[in-house]
Amino acid sequence: MIVVNRFRVPEAEQTQFRDDLERAREALSGQRGYVAGRIGRNVDDPGLWVLTTEWEGPGAYRRALSAYDVKLAAVPTLSRALDEPSAYERVEPGTALNRPEARSLG
Repeated sequence: MIVVNRFRVPEAEQTQFRDDLERAREALSGQRGYVAGRIGRNVDDPGLWVLTTEWEGPGAYRRALSAYDVKLAAVPTLSRALDEPSAYERVEPGTALNRPEARSLG
């Protein structure tokens, strides 16, 4: 599973935000089911940032968000993400896709 969190960050806050986002990525990276993660900043619009993470599945990501360390180090920063869907399934040649319906958190 791929998670894409995008952020709109004012210029005056970007140095601190970069540190906060790296701290969030680091906290997530220590969780079971974490595969990889990257931080990026848009080349045409430097106020737009992204954190992409890869997980073994939705359950691993949801459990990671519940971890105490993640709640302290990552959730405050992740809560600044743009309000849009962020979880994506991997699409590989020949694989069946999930049904096109909303998923519950339960």
